[in-house]
Amino acid sequence: MSSKQEIMNDQRFRRVAKDPRFWEMPEKDRKVKIDKRFRAMFHDKKFKLNYAVDKRGRPINHSTTEDLKRFYDLSDSDSDLSDEDSKASNQKKIKKKKT
Repeated sequence: MSSKQEIMNDQRFRRVAKDPRFWEMPEKDRKVKIDKRFRAMFHDKKFKLNYAVDKRGRPINHSTTEDLKRFYDLSDSDSDLSDEDSKASNQKKIKKKKT
C-alpha cells in the first residue's frame, strides 16, 4: 500500500489519477446492451461451441456461451423478462429442495 501512495505523491504520476483515460470503466457500462431479439443466443445450441485448446494451443475448459454472458447484457427494457425468468428458476429450486 505504501508504494502506491508514494507513486501517487510523485509529481510525474499525479496526472494518472485525474486523467479519465486511465479510469476503470464502470461495471454497468462494461457489457454491451443487446435487444430482446438476441436473447436466444444465451441458450441456443447453435451459439454454443466447446473448444479443447485456445489459439495458442493451451487447454481451456469454457464454452463460447460463457463469453457471451461475460460481454453482453440484455437491455433495460427486457429486465422485467429476466426478472420473471429468475423468479421461475427460484421457484424450481424451492421445489427441488422440498423433494
